[in-house]
Amino acid sequence: MLMNTTVLQAQQTRPFFSDTLRSVTIDSTLTITAKRGLSMSDFVEVMIADTAFYQAFRNLRLFSFTANNIIKTYNDEEKTLSKIVRKIKHDNSSINYKQTELYKTDSGKIYKRNGDFDLYTVKMFSYIFMNDKNTDFTVQKKVSNKETDEEGYKQKLKTLIFNPGKPVRGVPLISDKTEIFGKELSKFYTFTFYYATYQDTLPVYYFKCKVKEGLSWWNEDDTMIKELTTIFDARNLTILGRFIDMRYSSVPFDFNIKMNIELSYITEELLVPTHISYDGDWDIPFKKKEICTFDIHHTGFKPGYSIAK
Repeated sequence: MLMNTTVLQAQQTRPFFSDTLRSVTIDSTLTITAKRGLSMSDFVEVMIADTAFYQAFRNLRLFSFTANNIIKTYNDEEKTLSKIVRKIKHDNSSINYKQTELYKTDSGKIYKRNGDFDLYTVKMFSYIFMNDKNTDFTVQKKVSNKETDEEGYKQKLKTLIFNPGKPVRGVPLISDKTEIFGKELSKFYTFTFYYATYQDTLPVYYFKCKVKEGLSWWNEDDTMIKELTTIFDARNLTILGRFIDMRYSSVPFDFNIKMNIELSYITEELLVPTHISYDGDWDIPFKKKEICTFDIHHTGFKPGYSIAK
């Protein structure tokens, strides 16, 4: 179903993006201190060494579930240009993975003539989060003998999303701006952590890294990650959620990205992503500016073939 772009613009504007994990309630009376046996370095060490956050996405292949995906693109006036809505059933109940579109509607300009997404940003993030032309939701994994430039970029993007704080090698100008816990950049940040409640019941630690106010413009320019909030399970320091705000401006490109990822326990030990939201602007030379938002919900989890057998 197609809808006239002018009608889209008249109906919808870019929504406000929350700057924190909405399901977290901070206990303002209880600030975590060294007396509780924890320090900033404890949280930093977990974040740098963590692999469980990305593993939660890989755990999706162990379950059958339903994904509700909404993507919107916008013009410079923040009026809606296009909208993609998908309700997808991911079936891992047998050895052969099956994907079924339960609902699909497109409006505005979505695709190029060759069938690819019109915007590169949409293509990349749909690959990572929506299983568009990949196999992350299935136990069966294709192996490529040769990593293409695009595949390499996808891996760098995954590093930035799933392991913030680590260097992203091979990305000009910003590879050294992601190590916010290192000696050079940590002095530009304020680090705070609190006791909190996540998803109404889980006791967690709420750890926030935020650029200090009042920095000189040249020091401000050295920072790319403006805020990084991470939620840790208070029982075992497993990462349960993450908010990241990244902004950078230079001659080659500039971007302004906010992303929120929430994980949930499906079993006592297995975590999966249940809510992903994204809001981003990308401006690259010789290409049109790209502005889009994602809102992804995963529900209805049932044990897949590899668990049930």
